[in-house]
Amino acid sequence: MQQADKEWKSIELLQTTTAFFEEKQVSEARLSAELLLCHVLKANRLQLYLQHSRPVYPDELDAYRALCRKRLQGWPVQYLTGEQYFYGRVFKVDPRVLIPRPETELVVEHAIERLRGCGGEGSQLSILDIGTGSGCIAVTAALQLPGARITAIDCSAEALDVARENARSYGVETRIRFLQADMLAPEFLEDDEAAFDLIIANPPYIPDSEWDDLQAEVREHEPRVALTTASGLECYRAVAARAPSLLCQSGILCFELHAEGAGAVSVLMKENGFGDILLYKDYGGYDRILSAIRGGL
Repeated sequence: MQQADKEWKSIELLQTTTAFFEEKQVSEARLSAELLLCHVLKANRLQLYLQHSRPVYPDELDAYRALCRKRLQGWPVQYLTGEQYFYGRVFKVDPRVLIPRPETELVVEHAIERLRGCGGEGSQLSILDIGTGSGCIAVTAALQLPGARITAIDCSAEALDVARENARSYGVETRIRFLQADMLAPEFLEDDEAAFDLIIANPPYIPDSEWDDLQAEVREHEPRVALTTASGLECYRAVAARAPSLLCQSGILCFELHAEGAGAVSVLMKENGFGDILLYKDYGGYDRILSAIRGGL
């Protein structure tokens, strides 16, 4: 990394950068080096290794070093490359939106499976995505359920701009209605927009008291409004109270959960007339997904 006049081969540069990142205790050092180099070379990770003797030209080296410096400053790789994979597809991301996590893929997968298990695969399906951010949930639902109509809301106009761009990139922008609305508002959608078959919500669920314990790159770069509330339960409380008037009879509400939130959110669901509550775990063994049926037993 320090040898300005050296002619680098891609594999040499990757190995040197990985060692340097490890020395500086950069998280996921090798993956960070790979993804940044792939971005600069306009290659995928397989091509990076198949073409391991490819020369890195001076302009590419300059661009790569600039990205590595930002990575050393704590910038998430996804914001540096401008993309994140979700459900096998590339989504645009930048500091206006939360970086989609693998756990959220499980939420989408479960929600679609539960919808299909309740007989919901027809062309008239109506889905509400609350807190859409990058639009990864809304766009994925549109692609996995080609006949569905989707409404996606977020309190951030800037986030909605990113979501619309992702919808356009996958050709589903005409099937997704994007609205600026705050889930904490008493009536964040009008009653005449009701009768959704499915509501999916990945709300801010980290209590403010846990903020200082988060990774520095999360605290310093990702939008706090998408991550925390005072107790971590405010958004669940608001959505659970509003959802019965927005869902059709036997409609499904599906939440992503805080790792320790299953018990409290289950109580909120029961208090608001939901039943048939199911909990599913994430890759780490934590209760991460909750779904329930309006009026279920």
